[in-house]
Amino acid sequence: MLIIGCDFHSSFQQVAIFDNQTGEIQERKLGHPEEAVAFYRSLKGAVQVGMEAGVPCQWLRRLLEECGHELWVGDAAKIRAAEPRKQKTDRRDADLILKLMRHGQFPRIWVPSEEERDVRQLLMDRHHRMRARTQVKNQLQSLALNQGMQKGRKLWSEAGMQALRELPMMEHAGRRRDQLLRTVCDLDAQIAELDVLVRRQAEGREDARRLMTHPGVGPQTALGMVLTLGDVSRFECSKQVGSYLGLIPGEYSSGNKQTLGHISKQGSSLMRFLLVEAGQTAVRGDAPLRRAYARLAAKKSRAVAKVMVARRLAVRLYWMLRNQWTYTELARHAGEPGSFCGAK
Repeated sequence: MLIIGCDFHSSFQQVAIFDNQTGEIQERKLGHPEEAVAFYRSLKGAVQVGMEAGVPCQWLRRLLEECGHELWVGDAAKIRAAEPRKQKTDRRDADLILKLMRHGQFPRIWVPSEEERDVRQLLMDRHHRMRARTQVKNQLQSLALNQGMQKGRKLWSEAGMQALRELPMMEHAGRRRDQLLRTVCDLDAQIAELDVLVRRQAEGREDARRLMTHPGVGPQTALGMVLTLGDVSRFECSKQVGSYLGLIPGEYSSGNKQTLGHISKQGSSLMRFLLVEAGQTAVRGDAPLRRAYARLAAKKSRAVAKVMVARRLAVRLYWMLRNQWTYTELARHAGEPGSFCGAK
């Protein structure tokens, strides 16, 4: 077997290669993509390749799968923490990954399939177009306010849009308004098309259909949760899910003093956004969540209450996936959905 530690860069990769039959270790620098493709295709027998998570290397993943090689992806922070020395080079990074793999200490993490990665791109595409539409609408609101038109959300009604089109403006301001209005219409059409694709993907997955039985959880949130968590059995309890999604506070405690900070914001920022958005809708259709939201909003702030609801919603969705429950079954097993805290 060959064990390869790979330090990946956009234009090249530094590899450390260990042959467990001869005990020989070699080091090579492979240019992208021709030299790397030729190298991996020339390898015969069992091959394990290890690298850090987060590098943009989809083409290399496909290449290794095509060649029948096994790819290990490791937690980048834990890999870096394993090396106390301050000297950092590409060769040292590749050697460190190889050493961790050889000694059974490589912090391997779960990796979604290529098909799951592709569907994630669908969710990201919709999310970025939604953000672009929000930016354009904010510019239109600013133009309207400058002309004395104060309609707020009513500006996006049919009557409000017509009034905005007919609003007298000077030449360049009017040109900009017309261009922004066309952009909003184009983005509306693109988002509507993506919504159809997202719903089709969600309805084609049993787990996503089950999550959509929860109030406030639509196709985007359900599909994102399924694709982000993957195999839920890898989480021992709901607290790990909250940590994985970055919805628990950072902690800086020592001695007898405990200090909690803001949420860690580790993990998927898209999933946190979707959970917060879904949580604001869920409180309208779920009495326990609504009471918890109102209580914390009065005590702290609405922003803190929204994050709390997002975390509780993530806990519920985790247990619905783990036990294959619908929202009704969750209520029956937990007595009341809001009282379900997600114990083991």
